[in-house]
Amino acid sequence: MKLKACLVVLPLLVMGSVVAAAEEPEVDCANAMTQMEMNYCADQDYKKADATLNALWPEVVAKAKAFDEDQGTIYADRGVPTSFEALRTAQRAWIEYRDRQCEYEAYEYFGGTMQPMIGLTCQTRLTEERNAYFRDILTGSN
Repeated sequence: MKLKACLVVLPLLVMGSVVAAAEEPEVDCANAMTQMEMNYCADQDYKKADATLNALWPEVVAKAKAFDEDQGTIYADRGVPTSFEALRTAQRAWIEYRDRQCEYEAYEYFGGTMQPMIGLTCQTRLTEERNAYFRDILTGSN
């Protein structure tokens, strides 16, 4: 019985993998022509910006924690959040802001094929701005 189940399920899994691979479009984002291609490319751009943000985050956290360590008990003595705690709160608020701002910007195209691209382009723009801010923190330019 188990062998029969495996013989039925295994081909379905293989077919599912082939279909999933076939669904990944081959798009030249420098020459995207259709709205579907432009939406795909906007998504790819956002994923790159978000990956950079996620790579910078641990470095910024480490810098904030090192700063906190240098300050000793000054925060606890005054009953205020540490630099790291303030950073974490700010980042959570920034993510909420980014998502709501981009949702708003995309509303002009609500229900249309451009809506995803507009929202993703906004998310990319704001995320790249945040990345620049984090780089400034890390280089001491901020």
